[in-house]
Amino acid sequence: MKRLGSAAVLPCFLIALAFIQPSAPQSLVTTVRLPEGGIQPQAVVDRVGTIHVLYFKGEAAHGDLFYARLALDGTFSAPLRVNSQPGSAIATGTMRGGHIAIGRNGRVHVAWHGSDRARPRATKNATPVLYSQLTAGAAAFEPQRNLVQTEVDGLDAGTVAADTAGNVYVAWHAFPPGTRGEADRRVWVTRSTDDGATFSPEVAASRPETGTCGCCGVGAFADRRGTLFLLYRSATDTVHRDTYLLTSRDAVRTFSSTKLQDWNIGACPMSTFSFGESSRDVLAAWETDGQVQWLRIDSRSGARSAIVIPPGSTRNRKHPVIATNPRGETLLAWTEGTAWNKGGELIWQVFDGENRPASTGRVQGVPTWSLGAVAIRPDGGFVVVY
Repeated sequence: MKRLGSAAVLPCFLIALAFIQPSAPQSLVTTVRLPEGGIQPQAVVDRVGTIHVLYFKGEAAHGDLFYARLALDGTFSAPLRVNSQPGSAIATGTMRGGHIAIGRNGRVHVAWHGSDRARPRATKNATPVLYSQLTAGAAAFEPQRNLVQTEVDGLDAGTVAADTAGNVYVAWHAFPPGTRGEADRRVWVTRSTDDGATFSPEVAASRPETGTCGCCGVGAFADRRGTLFLLYRSATDTVHRDTYLLTSRDAVRTFSSTKLQDWNIGACPMSTFSFGESSRDVLAAWETDGQVQWLRIDSRSGARSAIVIPPGSTRNRKHPVIATNPRGETLLAWTEGTAWNKGGELIWQVFDGENRPASTGRVQGVPTWSLGAVAIRPDGGFVVVY
């Protein structure tokens, strides 16, 4: 899973009891609808078992992000608005929503792509990537800050990752100064070493020759060993929309770059990416040509498993999210029928410890601009949030 976010955290039972619906034999999978019409769920579980949920509400072009905790008795805490300026978040395009991570001492970090109303702006009134963190008393979020320090243009897809050593990473993609084409677009990363108090100037993480798909997301994840992983879609020669994995084991000083899969298409597929983690490896999930897939990355050696694809295809599978439980079972969930300004349904496939397909299920009613999220319960079952 992303563990539905970007931090290395332990699983915990997530849910408001009023929203649980058994969805598989022995309740291996349960489903949860976000409260109050929320969309674009993200969630992380900290090391003491608290579940932290981020979601979007309001007008898609300029709405708000909300944070809440889910108690073990199934009740939500009173939601806190994350963005200090009303209307400064955006949900349009699905891949532009907020992202949440848990860092050192359980600190909550949130980053998001700013809306047209967002303040402060980046250099020369450009779109910002905004960041905030929960205050020490967990009563409110700090005033939002723009983290884009370089003069760039066409910014998109802000996301966040954090580790237990106090490092916080915020990533996005944008044109370097003086360029305008997708083939010139780069993935950028800024790093904090003091739990988000300050951030260094961003560095370009992706290779200049790959380009970056303009309206696709960036996946970010920091594992328990402190390695940073990024997933993005290229735009080489405009038509090579391939999936790339970036890995940094030295706190963004250097990155290795690996192409995971080719895809030639002369358009932007509006993709998102997902990460998860087991005790031995990191899981990465993405889509290519209407199909979703995933693989394992050995945390120590970086060796990759074969790509795993769920059975069947509607050629309309998007927005995969992934989780693996202590028994070695893995759940991959994705949307079908979603498109620009169109909702759909959520489907999931459970794989056994040998990555063989097991049970499956689906739920209707994924709202426009939304997607799913998945986490592990303490009993080893899965919970799917939509």
